[in-house]
Order: sequence, then structure tokens, then C-alpha cells
Amino acid sequence: MANRLRVTALISLAMLNACTLGAGVAVAGLLPARLALWNIPRVATAPVAAPGQVLRPAQRSGPLPTSGGLSSALTPILASSALGSHVGVVVTDPASGAVLWSSGARSPTQPASTAKLITAVAALTVLGPGARFTTRVVAGATAGSIILVGGGDPTLAAGPPPASDYPQPATLKSLADATARSLRARGRSQVQLSYGTSLFTGPLMAPGWTTGYITSGNTTPITSLEVDQGRLTPSGAPEDADDQDNFRPRSFTPAADAAGAFASFLEAGGISVTGPVAEGAAAENRGAAGAAGAGAAGAGAAGAATIAAVKSPPLSDIVGMMLRESNNVIAEDLARQVALHTHAPASFSGAATAVTSVLASLGISGIHLVDGSGLSPDDRVTPTALTSLVALASGTAHPRLRSAITGMPVAGFSGTLAPGQSVFGHFRGPALGVVQAKTGNLDTVAALAGLAYDQQGQVLAFAFMADQVPPASLAQAAAAIDAMATALAGCGCR
Repeated sequence: MANRLRVTALISLAMLNACTLGAGVAVAGLLPARLALWNIPRVATAPVAAPGQVLRPAQRSGPLPTSGGLSSALTPILASSALGSHVGVVVTDPASGAVLWSSGARSPTQPASTAKLITAVAALTVLGPGARFTTRVVAGATAGSIILVGGGDPTLAAGPPPASDYPQPATLKSLADATARSLRARGRSQVQLSYGTSLFTGPLMAPGWTTGYITSGNTTPITSLEVDQGRLTPSGAPEDADDQDNFRPRSFTPAADAAGAFASFLEAGGISVTGPVAEGAAAENRGAAGAAGAGAAGAGAAGAATIAAVKSPPLSDIVGMMLRESNNVIAEDLARQVALHTHAPASFSGAATAVTSVLASLGISGIHLVDGSGLSPDDRVTPTALTSLVALASGTAHPRLRSAITGMPVAGFSGTLAPGQSVFGHFRGPALGVVQAKTGNLDTVAALAGLAYDQQGQVLAFAFMADQVPPASLAQAAAAIDAMATALAGCGCR
């Protein structure tokens, strides 16, 4: 009986194998003959090609547009009533500085946020693209006391931001974790905390600023210690996200909010904070480190030992963030860093004077500022000054300024030139991807300054500024300026 079962099993297996082989032959016969030509992918043995330069310096690559051609392209748009009665326009060849066409180019005009280009160039000139800003914790004057010292880092966050945020900022949580480790190593589990903001001086609001700038989510009072540029969640906590669409009121007490968040992180790390957290004695920290990583002058409270520190992203990344977002708090902090590094008071007036002086040393005039962001209606800049600094930053003589160009929004794709991100962004085909510029707008101001590639392949610098826009016509004025940028990119203008 066992032998019979074994024979039956062997016969069944043989029949199954025969059927499988037959099916395989049948399917193979149905396959197209060309499948026999398939090649298995292989990794190439050739060396990886090095990438070329993404953004070349502004050099002449084609025939320049003529004055008559530019006039024909731009004059009809300039006639738009939405632009108001005071409009300045200039188009230049950035390689040579030659003015190709202009109208009102030397007339002082409210720049709005195009002033951030000025702040960017000044900061990169003085500090260099690799500069970083340091937030520290130092030992206080009494045993068991510590001071959180604001270093003017405009990108400092409270807790970890989303991984998608770029650049990734230093955080108070990281600083608190390092502080807690250091304190525990010294056998201390309890501290008294204060905070220092003496790096910056003067009023917290610039001339011409109103509290409406804070309640509308445009800025926070300017201090050397703040987190998330004063942005808050609906519950009033630091937002911990680079949320450009957060137009909720920002913090009126950014330094105290930052210190409170730091205290909470210390408590979570096992360090008890006793007593009230208040602003302490003067504690200076100049805060910036150059590309080589050497710290600048200053050291917390006089003679105080550093317990822990965190550093910001490099200035080149911060400049890009400021320009893409039109971030007012970043602009004001960077202007003060220019003041500190030129030995001027780190106040609104001191920073404005320092920035203007740096630009004058580069040969650029026609600038009168009272802040670093362009929020103040008292700022005045000529269109000629804007195109001059665009040419300076895009040329070959000052490579450390390049992030002032690469950081600007790109028409139709990024920052405030992306659709729906500002009153600008209504570009047609010729401008998409080939206009790179800084926007600026206030209630009666619309401005755009940057670079455009025209149809002949020539790089052109331009500034279009209108600061007497009729009430309720801002969107139409911005659309007219978008149309001028589109016309500039879309014509050979011969």
C-alpha cells in the first residue's frame, strides 16, 4: 500500500512539472521577439560631471535694447492711472552701468520692501556671507543665576520647526538642552533666570511705524532677543514655524516671550527655575561670527563664563529668507548688525546711518532710510540707487554679495513673486523664470527692482517704483508693474 502511494505521488509530481514546463514554453512563444533585445541597466563607469555655474555674473551676452525700443514697450504701461502721479523707472545694462531708458530715475521715492535689497548688500559687505549670530547663556553675578543673552539672531526659533523649513534655525530648545547638561555636570538642578537685550539700543519701533504693523502680523518690536520673528499661535505661544501666511497679531513683548519659552524648556530638561524671569543687568553679545568661525567682540555680562550657545544659519541663507519672504524682522536685525560692526549705535537711527554709509563707500547714493525694512513711510530711495546695487551684487567684482541676487524671488515660482503670495505675481509667459526681483508694497506704494533676461539673452537691471498709488488701486498698480517686467523680458526692444 505504501509503495502504491509513493508511485502515485511521483507520477503526480512528474505531471505537474510537465505542465509547468509546457506553460512556460507557450508563454515564451507569445512574447515579442524584441524583448530578447532587452539590456540590463548598468552603472556607467564614466566620472560624474561637475555642475556648471547656476547663475552667471551679469555679463553682456547679446545686443542691448535701444532706448526707442524700451520706450515703445514701457511707455504705454506707464500711462496706467493705477500707478498714480509719481512713478520712477530705470533700465540699465548691469555689466557696464549704462542707463538704457529712464523716467524719474533720480526722484526720491518710498521704496517699501525694496529697501531690503539695500540692507542685504550692506550686511553682506560688512559681515560676509558666512557670518552667523550667537545666542548664549552665561553665568550671572550670583551663584545659581544665569542670563539668556540675545545675540540678534533674527531666525532663532523656540522649539523645533517643521523639517521642511529652510534654513533650519537655531532653537531655544537646543540651547536649553545644552544648558541643562552643563548645569547638571556642575551638580546644579536649580537656577534663577534673567535675560539680556542690551545688544540693541533705542526705541523698539521706527519713525513712522504704528502698532498696526504688529497687529496686522507685519513685524514685532525690534529687540536682540526674540523667537519666530514674534509670530504666535492662536493660543499666544511662539509658532515654531516659518509661516508666511500667519497674519495674526505678533508679540508685543518678544524678549519676555522668548525667555519664558526658554524657562519652560529648562524645566522640561530637569532644571528648576526659581523666581520671576525678568530682564537682568546689561549683558552684551555682539553675536556674529565670520566665515572662519571666529567670534566677534563681546562676552555676555562683563567677564561672565559662557554655559551654552547656539548659532544661526549663515548670513547668505538668512538674506535669501529675508528677500523671498520680505521678512521685516530679519531686515531690522541685519541692519543693526551692520551698525555693530561699523561701531555705530545698534538703534534704528544708528543702523540706518550705518547701512547708508556702507552703500556710499560702494559708490551708491540716493538713499535716505530711517529703518532697515522699508516699512517706514519716511524712507526714500531713487530708482537709480536700486539698479546700481543690483548691478553691484550681480557683477564679478563683489562675489560675496551674490546671495543678494540669488535670494530674490523668481517670477511665477518663488517668494513674493509666486502666485498668490503678494499683490505681485501676475506674470505672463515671457517673464516666468527669467525675472528675479524684490517686491515692495505699502498702502500707496508699489515697487519692483531686480534683473530680467530679455529675448536677446541680455541681462537687464531694472527698478519700477510708484509711491502715490490712488487709494484702493494697489492691486492694479502691482499688475501694471508686473506687466512692465513682462514687457522687458518679452522684447528684444531693438
